[in-house]
Amino acid sequence: MKKLIFRIYQKIMYLMSFFISFKEPVVVNDLKDIIKILENSHQSKVMIVSDQYLSGTAKFKAFTDLLKAESIHYSLYNDTLPNPSIPMIEEALSIYKENQCQGIIAYGGGSVIDLAKALGARVVRPNKSIENMRGTLKILKKLPLLIAIPSTVGTGSEATLAAVVSNPRTKEKCALMDPVLMPKYAILDLSVVESLPPKLIAETGMDALTHAIEAYLGKANTRKTKKMALSAIKIIFNHLEKAYSGNIDSLGKMQVAAYQAGVAFTRAYVGNVHAIAHQLSAYYHLGHGYANAVILPYVLRYYHHSIDRKMAKIYDDVFGDSDLSLQDKSISVIEAIESLKDKLMIDSSFKGLIKEGDVLGIVEKAYKEANPLYPVPKIFDHQDFLNVIQMINQ
Repeated sequence: MKKLIFRIYQKIMYLMSFFISFKEPVVVNDLKDIIKILENSHQSKVMIVSDQYLSGTAKFKAFTDLLKAESIHYSLYNDTLPNPSIPMIEEALSIYKENQCQGIIAYGGGSVIDLAKALGARVVRPNKSIENMRGTLKILKKLPLLIAIPSTVGTGSEATLAAVVSNPRTKEKCALMDPVLMPKYAILDLSVVESLPPKLIAETGMDALTHAIEAYLGKANTRKTKKMALSAIKIIFNHLEKAYSGNIDSLGKMQVAAYQAGVAFTRAYVGNVHAIAHQLSAYYHLGHGYANAVILPYVLRYYHHSIDRKMAKIYDDVFGDSDLSLQDKSISVIEAIESLKDKLMIDSSFKGLIKEGDVLGIVEKAYKEANPLYPVPKIFDHQDFLNVIQMINQ
């Protein structure tokens, strides 16, 4: 009965989505164009959100020198960590208010962009805590100008209406979902990512693959989200390993794939892979892309025949049509994911990382995240989540 109620809820949300504006960010390919954007938006004081590593690089200094040369004043919050927390957002908010900033520039990966989005939400809703804005359509007020400059090739946060942050008090991930969180501009400049370490290319690239596959397999697709997801999947299979090995052209292709996957899942949602990965990141501070990469094949195998038809379509798009059965095509795609992970030096499991005393809490939180929101191919109950978690921990 519960699963039927969940499906009805998902159908209602799907129908409601056609009445919500999913206006994509304006994509810009040259970082220098940010000056024109700021001038046209009448921005003279901005807040830059970044992290300690990126803010110490020569590329970041060149970016801030560009702002200084045009007399654009900026304040910096650079204490963002993976899985950004509510206290970090409050620290950034204090800096934003103290310096009377007018807009926000996120220069970094998914954690940086998510923190910047949550910061924007706190700016326009000063009397609402992050916990009170958790969920869908809890902000409903236009954010200050938000520009995303992604420094990775996977999170897709520059194209989504979601921000996921950690609550260290409850060891939970808080997901804020509202169209107002969509950045106004996404700057996809290859120079920003060209020095990305191979490990980050691998993990964020697998993050993008997870976004695209979960979006495509879900039951809330539109014609556009299916097209974007399939395109991203094909690009990633063709270019992620090359980008990992140092091919700059393929790295640029991965920027496009990450963006397309972001466009796909911001409307079609993610699924049970993310429901588990978010909890493990909150409990054990795992990189989100790494967690997704490890979990993805296990969840796909657990779905069994419920995904054969769509997985076969992925097979045909990526590898070309063949005489294989739907089931064999589905298995071949999963095996291709596992092979790609091996080539990228990503672990096949968590090898006992998950503590026995944490398991039931992780199961409960994953169940609550996934249900009733995620329109997954197969709704997981508590036992399903427990089964998968036990498998990925071996």
